[in-house]
Amino acid sequence: MKSQVLALAVARLALSKKAGDVVVMDLRGLTTMADFFVVCSADSDVQIRAIADAVDDGMREKGSGAWHRESGSSSWVLLDFVDVVVHIFHRNTRSFYNLEKLWGDAKIRKIADAPARRAPARKVARAPRAKAGKKARA
Repeated sequence: MKSQVLALAVARLALSKKAGDVVVMDLRGLTTMADFFVVCSADSDVQIRAIADAVDDGMREKGSGAWHRESGSSSWVLLDFVDVVVHIFHRNTRSFYNLEKLWGDAKIRKIADAPARRAPARKVARAPRAKAGKKARA
């Protein structure tokens, strides 16, 4: 799977668990460490693990499981897909590491959750109304 496609797939999987502030950072030409970083935030340690599990399981189903998973603390999980590295931070921890500023030369693309599609409105058949000034027949 191409690294750009992988990065976008990972971002969508993170969004499936309500990850916040999801960005894909294009590092090609800046480093040989990885082509892309996917960075996202969570509101709790439980949500961090849920996002990490959803990304790892979802990519494994597509035949591209994580090569390495690192969890140095409960407020940050790293998933390494070789060309794509995923950083899942607790919202408060993310600002401390500030990867977007550290890799300020990278092209950064914000990934938003697609809005839910609304079903088209159905027309409801109504009984005809009597016109004003005329009495309805009995």
